[in-house]
Amino acid sequence: MSATEPAHAAPLALLGATRAELCARAAPLPGGRGLAEALHRRAFREGRFEPESALPSAQAAAWREALAFHLPRVVRRERESTSTGMLEKAVLADERGLEYECVRIPMGRGRESICLSTQVGCSMACRFCETGLLGRLRQLRAAEIVGQVVLARTQLGWQPTQVVFMGMGEPLDNTAELIQALHVLTDRAGLGFARERLTVCTIGRREGLAALHALGWKRLNLAISLNAADDAQRAELMPATKALPLLELQELLISYRPRANFRLGLHWCLIPGRNDTRDDARRLAAWCSPLGRVLVQVIPYNPGTQPLTRAPSEEEITRFVSWLREEGLAVRRRLTKGREVMAACGQLGNAGLRGRERGR
Repeated sequence: MSATEPAHAAPLALLGATRAELCARAAPLPGGRGLAEALHRRAFREGRFEPESALPSAQAAAWREALAFHLPRVVRRERESTSTGMLEKAVLADERGLEYECVRIPMGRGRESICLSTQVGCSMACRFCETGLLGRLRQLRAAEIVGQVVLARTQLGWQPTQVVFMGMGEPLDNTAELIQALHVLTDRAGLGFARERLTVCTIGRREGLAALHALGWKRLNLAISLNAADDAQRAELMPATKALPLLELQELLISYRPRANFRLGLHWCLIPGRNDTRDDARRLAAWCSPLGRVLVQVIPYNPGTQPLTRAPSEEEITRFVSWLREEGLAVRRRLTKGREVMAACGQLGNAGLRGRERGR
């Protein structure tokens, strides 16, 4: 190739593209926009990419050069029966064999959530979280994030009605790929999720919150993993939060509010002896006071392979929830699901991967 000859464009990841983006790439290809729409529909609805079904092999080859299509490999599936149905965790592998996980969470009444990962591992190092033991091994691309949903629908038999970004990784440490995945998930020509069916959970990242706000999506749900309303206490549990003090996070959330009746989610992993006192409840209520509508979700701590402490008792959970309600907060106690198969909040990840990658 001469110095003046343009390099070929990198293949477009089909599962990381909206139909409009795919059609723009398809303009010079055999079959053009019409075939692009058909291939897009089949990829998202059936999990297949087969240009050979519509074109001679020579012309189909041009599509395979222009587009990349991969679904993650399923390493194993683990199930646990719950009061609202069967919970299932799928352990997936990328081309290098690095594992990441997604979880089907039954919600009852025919509803189910899918909990998605945005990274392999996580660099936040939260002390109560199994994923933090890995460190961050790599970012997932938008196609890999969306691919978890496509795989779930087409191969695992899951039928998620809502999507939560609460799996492995800090979503706002991978903001560009997260936002592209949001566009693809809500593309009406593809998976077609309504924006109010999507929830991004974050410890609070300055640039990431600004990028979400710039989307202008009034009905996208946001949840903050708070876990302490004192900077020193929060940094002890979540070292990465030193970069964004609670007062500044509070100011960002006040300005973030996308609509008048927006309700911010606040997650509180209840850890015995760490953040479960009456004073913790008072500090949380005071911190929430200027935020408008909030819903505090109390999540009982789920021990991992290197437990920080024990899980809280039912009495301890009930007592803390009652204290928050006495302070005037709207509270929901998160039912523990998936603890037996390491699929509950804070339990995703395979710490052995870190040692293997260091060896590489």
